Amino acid sequence: MPIIVNLDVIMAKRKISLNELSERVDLTLSNLSILKTGKAKAIRFSTLEAICKALDCQPSDILEYVNDEKSTT
Repeated sequence: MPIIVNLDVIMAKRKISLNELSERVDLTLSNLSILKTGKAKAIRFSTLEAICKALDCQPSDILEYVNDEKSTT
């Protein structure tokens, strides 16, 4: 998948647990865990905004695009 979720990296840098972030952004642990592990298929802008506010970061700190196309010659 070309979109990489770096939520775990930002959480580690901010020294915040999944439980604490879950309480701050008002998301269930299971939904936050799905996002953290990169298994989510979508994220609402309101959720992304709440996470960025709680972690004092930018969306680009959490989401990263990686071009996974292999060139053929």
